[in-house]
Amino acid sequence: MELISQHAKKIMEGCKERARDAGLTFQDESLEYIVTNRDMLELGPKNMIPTLYDYWVQDVEVLKEAGRYELYPNNPYETVINTRPPISFYNDNNPDWLNVMIFYHVIGHIDFFQNNLYFRHTWDYDFASKGISDKRLIAMLRSEHGRWVDYIIEFSKAVDNLVGYYDMLGDYSRDDGKKVSLLDYYFDVFMQRTKKKSITEYVKEIERYNSALRDNPEKGEAQFLETVKSEHPELEAFYKKHVASSASRAKMDILQFLIENSPFLNKEENRWMATVMEVIRTTSLYFQPQIRTKILNEGWASYWHEELFLRDDRIKGHEVEFAIINAKVTSMPRVGLNPYALGMRLFYYLEDIANKGKTSLEFDRLRDSYRRRKYDAGSNTGRDYIFYIRENYSDSMFVHSFIDQDFVDLHKLFVAGKRLNKERMTWQYYVKSREASAYKAMVAESLYHPPSVSIHVDETGMLVLNHRFEGQPLVRDFVNGTLMGLEFLWGSPVSLYTSEPIPVKSEGTLAAAKEEKPPRQYVWKRFRYIMKDRKLTRELVE
Repeated sequence: MELISQHAKKIMEGCKERARDAGLTFQDESLEYIVTNRDMLELGPKNMIPTLYDYWVQDVEVLKEAGRYELYPNNPYETVINTRPPISFYNDNNPDWLNVMIFYHVIGHIDFFQNNLYFRHTWDYDFASKGISDKRLIAMLRSEHGRWVDYIIEFSKAVDNLVGYYDMLGDYSRDDGKKVSLLDYYFDVFMQRTKKKSITEYVKEIERYNSALRDNPEKGEAQFLETVKSEHPELEAFYKKHVASSASRAKMDILQFLIENSPFLNKEENRWMATVMEVIRTTSLYFQPQIRTKILNEGWASYWHEELFLRDDRIKGHEVEFAIINAKVTSMPRVGLNPYALGMRLFYYLEDIANKGKTSLEFDRLRDSYRRRKYDAGSNTGRDYIFYIRENYSDSMFVHSFIDQDFVDLHKLFVAGKRLNKERMTWQYYVKSREASAYKAMVAESLYHPPSVSIHVDETGMLVLNHRFEGQPLVRDFVNGTLMGLEFLWGSPVSLYTSEPIPVKSEGTLAAAKEEKPPRQYVWKRFRYIMKDRKLTRELVE
């Protein structure tokens, strides 16, 4: 692995100038390395962070990927990581024209990393530098405690997908970083949860607040709050109680809860374990936004490598080669999902509808398909609109907000079904649905969505995990190992409440049994797992 040549660096700097002229914003410094495919295999298990701590599973992944590479050789074009400065890796046999395309793609990623609000907690420090510190710390602990360090890493990584990422972002969104204002409490908590006002009443109250600001920009908010206090004398008491209990009500993820409250970890001889767990937790928090913005991030980078590459005079004579590679990267599959393709097409679609004014309420009220298709208010705000989306959205918001029937019809998208041809004993794929709701549900199903688990300690000192059921069961294969690790870290028995499907026996006649079987029916039951002395028991909870 070595830095790119000065010739390639000059190409990269030229791409940066053109990208800034187009509106992208990012810091000046960046590091680019030339790597071989073998280097890519070794960096992959470390999420392309060369300084990440060492762990035996990474070696297993390297061997597995090396075996796969022998069977299916491939040539990855680039990888970029969100550090300060950003670090990107390039294959060692790319021609100049291809580097131009790849550089634009990388610059799109860097712009996204440094402007999307879901990454804001990563802007304050360089993770590569922190990684080398963590790596040295864990190496030192290994020299003192041996294999127990790897046990703690393994137990921690079993639940590192449950870190409180959104709770952390909530702290960043507040002005003081600590407590909510009285005005925010009134609208967000008091009216909605305490008084349970209807949507109509809520909107009227917002309008009353806006009217107060229009009439008196300097003192309107204070006058509005005085009026509210007179109407609701109990408001201030509720607010003070809310602020006072915010620390106790603040959600803590499992790792954070164990680090702060575990009697076992708080023993002097075991404090080093909490240090290792904090490394795992902060590493997981750092990578959470990348998992949650895959479609947006790749779509944004693909949009810009196409937009900027085609305008670049340095690629003359290589348009056909670009078209071939670009088609491989951004082609929309008929079965399955390509985040590059879906994200890029959504950005083009949104830019187009914003340019035509189709994001307005007037257009939304149209129901005639011909008028919707021909509608064009000529607002030309498309580029500003997609920059706004780049800054404020995650994959979940992106998919649920913008995949509509017009988009599905435009690209002839559909949800594919799969059935067995009993005569030929082969699988057949067929068009199951062309509805936007079905396609949106298929994409949403592929998004990262870890389970929601709350934590408390019962009167016996047992750690109790309560899985908030959201229609998807936990994977039972992992329950035993996860609870065993948590029992060790807690130092006492651990229990888990979760929901699991129980099949319902169908009552049918013999003649009906010969017909095609209907989908099997299930009912959801609540179960309690208890891990005590490394033995797991399971019982039905009525």
